[in-house]
This record gives sequence, C-alpha cells and structure tokens, in this order.
Amino acid sequence: MPLCRLIDGLNERVGHAVYWLVLVAVLISAGNALVRYSLNTSSNAWLEVQWYLFSAIFLLCSGYTLLRNEHIRIDIVFNGLSKRQQIWIDVIGGLLFLIPMCAMITYLSWPVLVDSFVRHEMSTDAGGLIRWPVKALMPVGFSLLLLQGISETIKRLAFLAGLIPDPTEKPEVAVTHGGTETP
Repeated sequence: MPLCRLIDGLNERVGHAVYWLVLVAVLISAGNALVRYSLNTSSNAWLEVQWYLFSAIFLLCSGYTLLRNEHIRIDIVFNGLSKRQQIWIDVIGGLLFLIPMCAMITYLSWPVLVDSFVRHEMSTDAGGLIRWPVKALMPVGFSLLLLQGISETIKRLAFLAGLIPDPTEKPEVAVTHGGTETP
C-alpha cells in the first residue's frame, strides 16, 4: 500500500520535527517567566509565540498521534470488543466522522487564512504578532490529520479483507545491549 506508506512517512517526519517545538516552547516559557519575575517586564509577542507553538504542536501532531494509535478513546467500552469490532468502529468512525470533519475544517479554514494573509492581520495586543502563520496551522494540521485518517481507514479495510496484519498493533522496539538485541 504505497499511498499509506507515503502518508505515514509524511506524518512520521512531521511528528519528529515538531518534537523540537516542545523544547522551544519550554525554553521560551521559562525565559518569559524568568524575565517577567526578575526584571519585572513582559512582552506580548513572546506570550503569543508560546501560544503559536502550542497550537503548532497540537495541530501538526494530530496526524502523527493517529498514526501511532495514541488518540483518546473510551477504552472501558472499546477494549471489551473483539478486534474485528474495534476495527469496524475505526472504519465507520473514519468514514463518517473523521475524514468528513477534517475535509470540512480544512476547506473552511483556508479562506480565513487567505483573508488574514491578504489583510496583513496583526494581533490586537500591543507588540503582538502577525496572525496568518498561526491561522495557517488549521488547514495544514487538519490536512495532515485528513491524510492520516485516509491511510488508517485503508489499512483497517485491508486488515478486514485479510491482506495485512493488525495495523493497530504497535511494533516492538528492539533495544541493543552490548551488541545483542532484546525486544
């Protein structure tokens, strides 16, 4: 399934790149707090950068989270079902809810981004930042989630057809200890 591998690879790379935004957000947050309490000064721009980074982490990693099967579920109900029932719930949920919702949000957020870019929209806070970069996170993040939703639905349908092993099983990571691998 080359399409699934392509989508999975894209979200894997984005997820790993966004890991670094967490470090940047923590450093900016700590620096902001240090400056605010030690020098009794603050900057709206630095506060907004923190919000932008949080938004980027949340939105850009949503596809990666789905790829890793780490999204929130109602496990008390879901875990009581058979594997095939779980997979069918994922397929139906993907086709009826996830994919249409992501497509709609991507479609509806695009004009908002374009308008913000064309108008050179700025924050209303003194010293605030331009708005279009954070508004770009909506269509980009939901496009990544849409693509991953398509990939996950394809993989689950392939599993139900007996073409691939369970796509929800997490592969064991081999750990190397002195030249020998142990799962």
